[in-house]
Amino acid sequence: MMWLGRIGRAVRASTHPTGWIGGLCLALAVLGSPAWAVQPDEILDDPALEARAREISKGLRCLVCRNENIDDSNAELARDLRLLVRERLVAGDTDQEAVDYITDRYGEYVLLKPTMGGANWLLWAAGPLLLVTGLGIGAVYVRRRATASAAGEGDLSEAERKRLDEILGE
Repeated sequence: MMWLGRIGRAVRASTHPTGWIGGLCLALAVLGSPAWAVQPDEILDDPALEARAREISKGLRCLVCRNENIDDSNAELARDLRLLVRERLVAGDTDQEAVDYITDRYGEYVLLKPTMGGANWLLWAAGPLLLVTGLGIGAVYVRRRATASAAGEGDLSEAERKRLDEILGE
């Protein structure tokens, strides 16, 4: 965090407006850059295996951070999952076998993109079904409202109409 202090001092030291803008842009660029969580001691010696491990890690969810893949997470459990993926690949598993092993161990929630098989089809279909249902309910409501106002115009009796004319005439 010492580098944040240096950036802050550089921004404060500048008195020219463009210096402030440049310092602010530099600070935002540094803060906005991704911080890779993969530690150097986790990286495999074989570049092909490491590339496969990174590709698998992009599809696995950190169980602590939720919607973040294990490559981007600094959580201890994400580190354990990264190491487990690498162990499985070094043991000779295919990509799918490694993913299946982790899914069997931690459940399907560990997948960032869940499968469409099993009971998950209900979750995939729920959104479109609710949309169609909502559109149908809206159409019925609009249709009933339009017919109700048209039917309600001639419902006054002659006595009620005379009384209404008296009230409006006052």
